Parts: sequence; structure tokens; C-alpha cells
Amino acid sequence: MRLATYNVEWFDALFDRRGQLLADGEWSARHNVTRAQQAEALGIVFTALNADGIMIIEAPDTSSKRSTTKALTSFAQAYDLRCREVVTGFTNDTQQEIAFLYDPDVLSVRHDPKGAGDMDAPVFDQVFGIDLDIDASRDEVTFSKPPLELEVTTKAGKSLRLIGAHLKSKAPHGARSRDEVMRISIANRRKQLAQAIWLRRRVESHLSADDPVIVMGDLNDGPGLDEYENLFGRSSVEIVLGEGEAALFDPHADEALASKLGAHPTTSRFYLKDKKRYLQALLDYIMVSPDLQALNAHWCIWHPFDDQNCWSVPELREALLTASDHFPVTLDIDL
Repeated sequence: MRLATYNVEWFDALFDRRGQLLADGEWSARHNVTRAQQAEALGIVFTALNADGIMIIEAPDTSSKRSTTKALTSFAQAYDLRCREVVTGFTNDTQQEIAFLYDPDVLSVRHDPKGAGDMDAPVFDQVFGIDLDIDASRDEVTFSKPPLELEVTTKAGKSLRLIGAHLKSKAPHGARSRDEVMRISIANRRKQLAQAIWLRRRVESHLSADDPVIVMGDLNDGPGLDEYENLFGRSSVEIVLGEGEAALFDPHADEALASKLGAHPTTSRFYLKDKKRYLQALLDYIMVSPDLQALNAHWCIWHPFDDQNCWSVPELREALLTASDHFPVTLDIDL
């Protein structure tokens, strides 16, 4: 069984309001890339992944005029993908949904949010109460992109819980001074850590029910990613992973946490205009519960410069660079 997570930059811009693919010569939302070039590159990447299920982060929008399901179905048909069924959860207002594209011949999948009536770990479209700034008052936290909580059953009858997540970015948007940058950055990190705590509590709820759990997606965080991490002691990644016997496992996170100063895996590549160079970061994860880790689990980051299989196929290498500013992560596991 192969599962994948993939953040596709501005996937929504490749579709019209009817959900039809716009593979033409007009510019995409990616810099200096046409819609045809990005669409073709994505077709190559999705085909090469050959996954049984793909958690798509920044999936096409769902609104009164657009449909994630129609867009992804159109995309799957255009490139004859065996992952052709779509499941979505709670929509959001960011034009970046979380969706799961899967092969219905291999998996049965349904949106199955838990936490109704649970004040400590509520349903992801509700409000989470927590004291963010240690002032003995309750702050209310919401998800701008509510995680997608799924019940997945394999053809062989194996059931597991799958949670797709895209935590809030810490970028200080709107800041006009150094003090504003610091204030907004710290406030954003507080909110992100609260979201991570919320997500971890939902994970613990599943683990207490002996449910196998996978958390996958873009956590927009990683050990040593910014200077504000030291103010709070832990990254979102460490919070979601947890500790002890109930800890989730991701080998790339484990490697990065073991050596914050050394080289570690990366899943994204962003161009910094002011510095005229690229920044690489580990942002995308597939975290599994201990019972799943024991099932011959193998992870791979499809990085065009770091993975030999990706580098050695020029068409795939170029497609990965053209398709998105993130690279897919896959998990092969005996389910």
C-alpha cells in the first residue's frame, strides 16, 4: 500500500468554475510557469507516484461557485489516474482545501470527524479553548483550514484513521515594522502551537481507542525553523508526534530533531527574491502510530535533487520542480 501527501501550490488556479482543467498557455499562479506546464508536470508526478491514496494540501477550492471534487475528478480523468475518487471535509475560506484522492478499487474512505461534545479535543470545525499567553484566561482557537479526518478501510478489511492537516503559517503578514513582525510572529506561533495541541489530543483520543493513526500533511513547522521556537520550547512537529509509547513516528522528523544543526531532509524549496537564492525546509510529514510503524513501513521524499530515483529520470525531475514548491512524501506499508 502506498499513501502520499502533496502540497500543490495554487492548484485551484488550474481549473475554471465548472471544475474543468485549464491546460493552456496562460500563466499559472506559479512564477513563470504556464497552466499547461504546471498541469502537465502534475500529471507526470501523480502518475509516477502511483499511490493508492494521496492527501492533497492546497487542493482546489470549494465555494458557492467552485468544487474541489469536480476539479480533482477532472484532473484524474485528464491524466487517467487510478486515484480517481475524492473525499473532502470541512471547507474553508482560503481557496486551499484539504482533499484525499484515492483508488476506490483498493480503499473505502469516508469523512468521519470525531470529538462532538469533547471540550478537550473538539471536532476540527469547532472552537478549541486554551490559555495561549499564560494570563489565566481562556483563548478561543479555530482552524483556518480544518484538518480532514477520515476512516479508511483497505480491500483486506484493515481499518485506520487518517488525518490530513495544514497548520497555520507563521509568516507575519501585514507587519510594517520590526516590532509588528515580532508581535505578529509570536501571536501566530502561539496559535499554531495551540492547533498542534488540539491535533495531538485528537490523535490521543484515537490511540486510546486502539485505532491505527496516520497524520499527514504540511505542518508549516519543523525543528529550528525560526527564532521564535526557543520562546516556547517545542515545535508543532514535536507536539503532534508526542512522547513515550504513544508517540507517532516520522523518520525525517526524527532525523531533524536528532541533529538540529546538521543537514536534514527537506520537502520544500522557496525562492528568496531579496537574497537571490533558494530556501529549503522540512514542512511535510507522514506520522504513524507505533502499530503501523511495525508494518514494514518505508518513507520517501520525492526530492528531485536528493532522491536518486527522481534525479535519474529527467522528465520526473523537471516535473517536480515545475509542479509545486513542495515535493511529495510517500509511505509504503503492508496493510
